[in-house]
Amino acid sequence: MAPEPLLSVAGLHAWYDASHVLHGVDLRVDPGEIVAVLGRNGAGRSTLLKALVGQVRWSGTARFDGRDLQRLPGFEIARMGIAYVPESRDVFPTLTVEQNLLLGQKPGRQRPDGWRFEQLFAIFPALLRRRSVAAGALSGGEQQMLALARAAMGNPSLLLVDEPTEGLAPQMVEQVALLLRQMQQRGVAILLIEQKQSIALELAQRLYVMGRGQMVFEGIAAQLQSDLVVQRDWLAL
Repeated sequence: MAPEPLLSVAGLHAWYDASHVLHGVDLRVDPGEIVAVLGRNGAGRSTLLKALVGQVRWSGTARFDGRDLQRLPGFEIARMGIAYVPESRDVFPTLTVEQNLLLGQKPGRQRPDGWRFEQLFAIFPALLRRRSVAAGALSGGEQQMLALARAAMGNPSLLLVDEPTEGLAPQMVEQVALLLRQMQQRGVAILLIEQKQSIALELAQRLYVMGRGQMVFEGIAAQLQSDLVVQRDWLAL
């Protein structure tokens, strides 16, 4: 018997003011699973994550661990165990790296086996070297590392992460992939928006492809690689 999904989305529509962006999106993420959503820029992938954390107007059904997300404020969604790392990173620029990490801790989410500074600094040595530096003085890649590390500090059950490898050097990409793998090994489910197909195929157990606000593919890596129509019509640049 298949496990109950940790996150289930059905018939989700979303709008920016009068602009109808998502058109009946269906998606699921099982416990401890990495699911990637691929697609061209403007397909609606970032809007999907924003809808799930209450940042855009939406209708339909979205349930996390059996609880309806509709009309919940963002702070309550975070307390439930959902962490969101947007493409813009959103670190606190005047606070140090260490202070940003401390702010990632969530009341009621601390565990004896939870993430500690030392573990995150081992994955991201650049943050260790700059732990007393204001986040606004970090490079874009370092800010991305910090945003992900801060999300890990909250010990979420589900991580929503938008384009975590965009613009990063290859070494930084490997460090980001290492953190995502280690979070999964600790039981965290991850919904990953990713432009680089190679990263998505490496990390994800299942993949979706989005086009024009709808899901146009769902399957595993081998199915996506062999689907030449999806590759040509929805992924080729």
